[in-house]
Amino acid sequence: MNTIRTKSFAERSNGSRLLHGAGLLLLVAAYLQGGLDKLIDFPGAIGEMRHFGLEPALPMAVATITLELGASALILSGRLRWLGALVLAAFTLAASFLANRFWSAPPADRFMLENAFFEHLGLVGAFLLVAWWDWREAGPPR
Repeated sequence: MNTIRTKSFAERSNGSRLLHGAGLLLLVAAYLQGGLDKLIDFPGAIGEMRHFGLEPALPMAVATITLELGASALILSGRLRWLGALVLAAFTLAASFLANRFWSAPPADRFMLENAFFEHLGLVGAFLLVAWWDWREAGPPR
């Protein structure tokens, strides 16, 4: 009995590096932009940490910049991509609960915050898929 195998999207597109690279770049674009903006305007980054109640603000700003740029670099380079993806998934989930608390917002602000919260959950899902794909391709971390 012959089994007909359906080719995956990656196989049909010959593993298009351009599509793969563009997808990863777009996924981390907000983190690259956020990290670079914080780096360029470091006093503003410290102010942002204080706004969200993250103290001590200076080391939190340094940690956030390092995390956003470092995890993005891991994802784009392919080196420990799974780790970068899991770090950004955790960071995004935590930031969503910190910055997009729609459940406690005044009614006028609730709609926008709720949308932002669930959009960020979508990013978390995308990062989990990146980690899963990396493990699938290269094997689980040791």
